[in-house]
Amino acid sequence: MATLNIKNLPDALYRKLQARARRQHRSVAQEVTHILSQAVEAPMLLAITDLRGLGKDYWRESTAVEHVDAERRSWD
Repeated sequence: MATLNIKNLPDALYRKLQARARRQHRSVAQEVTHILSQAVEAPMLLAITDLRGLGKDYWRESTAVEHVDAERRSWD
């Protein structure tokens, strides 16, 4: 496993890292590793087919037309 040394890290930034690590129940090294891995990993992209069914609970009680009509009535 590789080692990363950081020189000239501002004291204020280190204190913030310590506080964040403490809140997450991690060591500072674990917290930095977590932050770096989130920063460099590619976000998970969804295919259009993965979106099928999303929001179906929202539209269970009404249709899109009813929703748009209600929104327009609320503008008056």
